[in-house]
Amino acid sequence: MVRNWIEYRTDAWVQWCPGCGNFGILTAVYKAFAELDLDPKETVVVSGIGCSSRIPYYINVSGVHTLHGRPIPVATGIKLANPRLTVVVHSGDGDLLGIGMAHFVALGRRNVDLTVILHDNAVYGLTKGQAGPTLPAWFRTKALRAPNYQDAVEPVLIALASGYTFIARAYAYHAERLKEIIKEAIKHKGSSLVQVLQPCPTYNNVMTPKWYEERIFYVDEKYPDYDPTVKAPEERDRKIAEILDKFYKDPNKIPLGILLRDVSKDTFEERIEKIIPGYLKNPPGLRPTDLDGKSLIKPEEVFRDRLVKA
Repeated sequence: MVRNWIEYRTDAWVQWCPGCGNFGILTAVYKAFAELDLDPKETVVVSGIGCSSRIPYYINVSGVHTLHGRPIPVATGIKLANPRLTVVVHSGDGDLLGIGMAHFVALGRRNVDLTVILHDNAVYGLTKGQAGPTLPAWFRTKALRAPNYQDAVEPVLIALASGYTFIARAYAYHAERLKEIIKEAIKHKGSSLVQVLQPCPTYNNVMTPKWYEERIFYVDEKYPDYDPTVKAPEERDRKIAEILDKFYKDPNKIPLGILLRDVSKDTFEERIEKIIPGYLKNPPGLRPTDLDGKSLIKPEEVFRDRLVKA
C-alpha cells in the first residue's frame, strides 16, 4: 500500500517566507513518508529551534519541538526507548552545527538508527540573518555589517569523521531527487545524514538559486560507476579517501547524492542487545507500567529520601 501524501499534512498554517527552501523539503518529506507507507502512529519528527524547526507542526505524525541544539539527544532517547519507531530529526545548520555540534558528533559515534535532515541555508534566518556555521569566510550577506571572518564547517566531512553510516547531500529546489534520497536515508539501518542545501531568499542574498545551480552536480550523473557502499570495516577509510579525491578537489563544485552507505556496522540498538539480551524484543518504551490496574511504579518508594514531610 502507498498512502496519499496529503494524509501527512496538518491544518497548521505554514509560516515560512515565500521562496524558502523549506517548502521543497516539506514536500519531499510528505512524499517520502507516503511512498514508504510510514504509519503516522509509529513515526516521530523531532526538531530544535529555527525556521526549519517549525516542521513538526506541519507533518501529521508524532512531533517533538525541543530546545535549541538538542533535537538529536531527544530523538536518540525516543529511538532507544522504542526502536520500532521511525525517528527523523529536522533542524538547521545553526541548531545542529553550532550549539548542537557535540550531539551531532555523538550520534555518528553511536550509529543510532535514525535520520537527520539538516536544513542548511548558512544563516540564522529566525533571528534575522546572522552568519551560520556553514557560511564561508568573507561572504557578506545582507544582514551582516562586515564580511563573515570565520571559516565554514563542512557537515559531510564531520559526519565522515564521526562515523555516520549514511551520508548524502541534496538541494531543496530539486524536491523529487530530495524525496528519493530521504527515502534511502530512512530505509538505512544506522545514523543517516541528509544535508539539504537551501536558499534563504530573505537573508542570504549571496548563496542564491543561481549561485547553487552554477556549482551543484549529482555524483551518479558525473561518476556513473561510483558505488557509495561500504561492506566491511576495513573498506571505510578507502571510501573516505575516494570521496575526498573525487568530490573535494574543486572548491567551486558541490556534489549531491548519496556519498556513503556503510552497511558494515552494527546499530547502537544492536550493540545494546549484545549487552542486554532481550532489549530489542522488550524495549523500555513497550514495557508495562501497571499490573492488574495497579501501578508498578511507586513514587513514594522511588523518592523516599527526597520527600518533604509536613
